[in-house]
Amino acid sequence: MASELASLALVSAAVAAAMAYARLATSRVGPGLVRLAALLPVLLVLPVPPFTFSPILLRTVSALFLVWLCGFKLLLAAGHGPLHPALPVVLFVACAALPIKLRDRGAEKSRSLPPEFLLSYAAKAALFAALISLRRIRARMPAYAVVAFDGAHVYLTLELFMASAAAFARALLGAELEPQFDRPYLASSLRDFWGHRWNLMVPGALRPSVYRPVRARLGAPAGVLATFLVSGLMHVLMFYYITLEAGTGEVTAFFLLHGACVVADRWCARQRGHVLKGYVRTCHKSNSINFD
Repeated sequence: MASELASLALVSAAVAAAMAYARLATSRVGPGLVRLAALLPVLLVLPVPPFTFSPILLRTVSALFLVWLCGFKLLLAAGHGPLHPALPVVLFVACAALPIKLRDRGAEKSRSLPPEFLLSYAAKAALFAALISLRRIRARMPAYAVVAFDGAHVYLTLELFMASAAAFARALLGAELEPQFDRPYLASSLRDFWGHRWNLMVPGALRPSVYRPVRARLGAPAGVLATFLVSGLMHVLMFYYITLEAGTGEVTAFFLLHGACVVADRWCARQRGHVLKGYVRTCHKSNSINFD
């Protein structure tokens, strides 16, 4: 335990120093390839710190924070947002290294959390504790129950851990932060789930870094597929930090399948919109004739 705390302190200090250098580089060099070259040493170092942790949870969480989220934030900082060099050093470091994003300046500010927010997370924490206690009987569960059990476990682990990090940053920095999840269990479609409800830090990073550039050159369907491909590859990397074994490609194939489904969902929604508009125009013409 003492060695892990020492590793955590060492990694935190090293990451803070690296992010301070990144802020200095972005403040001295304009957007473009030169700034990217200045940030490249930090991007090359970020994959290393998670390997200093023996526990799987610490290794995986630090990889998610540093290799994925921080890495993409720094890539975006080479051109524009979300890490603006005008941010104070402490705020820049926190926004880079933690799974947080500042609210827009025009957003309504609130210094206290609403009671329903606290009750919601209290209920999720209680459910998470119940799942932990039930894990000993997981091997005896039916296959469909194992899928539901593991899905709920992953969701609650991510949301509670990331919400705790955000609450710590909110209290420390006194800044308004955007939520990381938005009730993914209420998603109405795959588009809604991946784009607007699940782990919002990830689509917030992939949308400007992958989707928009590819869409501008090859169209929206290619942008969606490219985004899910990158997401799949990053998930493979996260699984490597968990298992320390090379992936088999199944995870990437899973995300590509979801990307294809999102493209199909967008096409179907567009077709439904055309049909609905045609129906409205027909009804309007019919009513015009009846009233003439």
